[in-house]
Amino acid sequence: MGRKRIIERDAILDAAERVVVRDGAANLTLDAVAKEAGISKAAVLYDTKTKQAVVEAVIERAFDRDANLHANAEAKIEGENVAIRGRIAVASEPPPQTFRPAALNLSAALMLDERLRAQMQKHQAMTVARIVETSSSPRGALLAYLALEGLKFLEYLDFHHFTPGERSRVIEEIAWLLDARPDLAARSDATISGTQGGKS
Repeated sequence: MGRKRIIERDAILDAAERVVVRDGAANLTLDAVAKEAGISKAAVLYDTKTKQAVVEAVIERAFDRDANLHANAEAKIEGENVAIRGRIAVASEPPPQTFRPAALNLSAALMLDERLRAQMQKHQAMTVARIVETSSSPRGALLAYLALEGLKFLEYLDFHHFTPGERSRVIEEIAWLLDARPDLAARSDATISGTQGGKS
């Protein structure tokens, strides 16, 4: 029975995602989800009591899938920097075209809802902490993560898309940041500036 409930809940959330892609998160209704899933509204209400609960469940599932995707990528990596290298490996393939409308609409929902933003903030805080804790050069890894997130932002929100060749080059250059040590570079620059100032 438990397994059946999980399957039914996934079917409901799948239907909700399709409604979000088609109509936008703001126009999501329990009636629309029920119709898309081919079930009664009562069945939707049994699992998700309100429209807000549906949106929250869709986003929470997206976070879980993201975590599982990167955990699987990390499991294939040996050595240092597993967290950020796993994220670079996942980002080496552009997001599916079919996912972009959902990402755009769910991002709008996140911006408008404080509770949903809190979920994103928690997810990001955990991600950043893991990247820093597992990296030989935490500052370089953090820069690489920020670059990856910037790339994802451009692509998911359909703002800009690189050619395949240029995108591959960008990913390689982001990986180059892993060994960067901006803290040491800053101290070196300060030392050089101080030396030059003393000579004058």
